[in-house]
Amino acid sequence: MDYSAIISTKRSRFQLLEELMGQPGFFDDPKKAGDLTREHRQLDNLLKNWDLYQKQVTELADSREMSTCGDPELEAMAVAEIPIVERRVTELEKLVQLAVLPPDPLEGRDALLEVRAGTGGDEASLFAADLVRMYSRFAENRGWKVETLESSPSDVGGFKEIVMKVSGEEVFRRLRYESGVHRVQRVPSTEAQGRIHTSAATVAVLPEAEEVDFELKPDEVRIEVCRSSGAGGQGVNTTDSAVQVMHIPTGTIVRCQDGRSQIKNKEKALTILRSRLLERKQQEEAAKYSAHRRDLIGSGGREEKIRTYNFPQNRVTDHRIDLTLYSLESFIEGKIDDMLDKLLATDLEERLAEAGLR
Repeated sequence: MDYSAIISTKRSRFQLLEELMGQPGFFDDPKKAGDLTREHRQLDNLLKNWDLYQKQVTELADSREMSTCGDPELEAMAVAEIPIVERRVTELEKLVQLAVLPPDPLEGRDALLEVRAGTGGDEASLFAADLVRMYSRFAENRGWKVETLESSPSDVGGFKEIVMKVSGEEVFRRLRYESGVHRVQRVPSTEAQGRIHTSAATVAVLPEAEEVDFELKPDEVRIEVCRSSGAGGQGVNTTDSAVQVMHIPTGTIVRCQDGRSQIKNKEKALTILRSRLLERKQQEEAAKYSAHRRDLIGSGGREEKIRTYNFPQNRVTDHRIDLTLYSLESFIEGKIDDMLDKLLATDLEERLAEAGLR
């Protein structure tokens, strides 16, 4: 495929961004400046890869010509070089293809990560806590920030439910495939007979919604305040700091009580509400995907069983891509890059095919 016209358009856009970024007052609007800076960085990578791709294509043509030049020594050198250059051309072409795909406007956003204990009682809540630690350590390794918006601890030290905001570079792009049911098979610490139990936790990854995504009209939102529930202690159950927000048209309810500030709890509740409403919209749009792609990477629904963590066998299996890793110990400690890379690559390959680039 000839990418010259696309690259020419991208190069013009890159030059325009360079001019805009050099103007006084560019950073007066931090949100706009951040978006344009991110676009500039992406275009810069694309153009560098395109230039390298063009250089390697020329080098490949030269090597092929040299392989039939009549000089045995030069021909041998060229024949040995051709597979290496062909591999570089293929790799660079793939990077260019991915960069010219229509962008997903949500990929660069921060994310809300919800983890809920499922079937399995106390063991499910402990597994939910393990997942929270896994994602937190993964985020820490990538330099992301994690903030707890709401949590409901269990009596055994796990979580019945927790909602966290994860902020950083391409957070939603990396975590979006984690939505679904995560199943664990292991011997609980409370199991005297050493029997393996199966329990589950549900993960939902939502792109952080902006106010422009959903206009929460005052007459469609009911906000109530009440005293926080909990085990008691200083500052707990003494002020009306808990906030419950209900979106009347959909019946969606969000309650926040972690913070002592009613204002902060209200802001957190509205943040979660917007993101859940955006999730509903995403699920509706997901129905438009091809059946093959839904089978390949899943629908992203909360109800879909996506992964099994088998501790006796030190095994973690992702059922969507049929990938098994025998490194559960390190995986549960946050080293999940290999799995996420494979999920991302699988989805991108399908996007390329749908765009006619494969």
